[in-house]
Amino acid sequence: MATRVATDAGRVLALAGPTACGKSAAALAIARELDAEIISVDSALVYRGMDIGTAKPNRAERQQVPHHLIDIRDPRQPYSAAEFASDARALITQIHSRGKTALLVGGTMLYFKALFDGLDAMPPADASVRAQLESEAAERGWPALHAELQRVDAVTADRLPPQDSQRIQRALEVYRVSGRPLSSFHAMKAAPATAPAGPAGQFAGATPLFSLEPEDRGWLHARIADRFDAMLAAGFIDEVKALRARGDLHADLPSMRCVGYRQAWADLDEQEARGSDTRAAVAPLPLAGLRDRGIFATRQLAKRQLTWLRGMPQRRVIACDAPDALDRLLAQLGKFA
Repeated sequence: MATRVATDAGRVLALAGPTACGKSAAALAIARELDAEIISVDSALVYRGMDIGTAKPNRAERQQVPHHLIDIRDPRQPYSAAEFASDARALITQIHSRGKTALLVGGTMLYFKALFDGLDAMPPADASVRAQLESEAAERGWPALHAELQRVDAVTADRLPPQDSQRIQRALEVYRVSGRPLSSFHAMKAAPATAPAGPAGQFAGATPLFSLEPEDRGWLHARIADRFDAMLAAGFIDEVKALRARGDLHADLPSMRCVGYRQAWADLDEQEARGSDTRAAVAPLPLAGLRDRGIFATRQLAKRQLTWLRGMPQRRVIACDAPDALDRLLAQLGKFA
């Protein structure tokens, strides 16, 4: 999704789309063309030490074009959409003060919503409700609680796998505390004809949205598989082992629930469990199993991202699988520059 938003200080462009659609390469080309600085809109790139599994821009790419909101949190620290919106607003002001364009790039759609539309205030965590949900999950299993969520908030349930305990728990917690489905807090609002006042409103407005979307879903699936294979070859498993070796991280942290890391962590947990069983032969788990699970999870992520994008009827779609996709994107951006 690319969007230009005019402000008194300068220009903002945004580029989004599903994972593996080619956003990073396109962003570098746009940044060079327009003398822009990139603001990452990605909930995984904020974490230090998580480089391979997030396909983080490498040092050479970050030297070519300034990148922001990358490596700003330790993996044990959370980072919210509200924090992103606040940080992005401050960065946009700084970038404009340097006479440059601010280019927002990423696939965390909730971050885009937080910046452009704002977020309704959700109820805070309730320890007693969480404890009750943990107890129910231990007795019935998370798939059963996912089925419950399907009954009270089908929109949220449809985008969560039945084993996503953290997000299922939060969605049910919000419903039980407020009586409202989580999706009602995240509902996308149509962009108004003119930008409203306020910290979010200064970046809203009836502006064109550009969405990098494949016409052939198989093209995206092939790219996802190729990228996951490249991550494995680059040492992704060793990266996860190093994170585990710290001793202060666990599987329920938002950082470790990122796609790929979650599957690798679970595989390593199983490996350790087999190693502690003196009756079992200790042998490495098949890499093919992790590959299949990681690719499947990444496909599911891409599907959720595309669902978000389809909820933005004002967007202008660029076919990212077209041979001249970048030329088309730059031409479209040029009409609004």
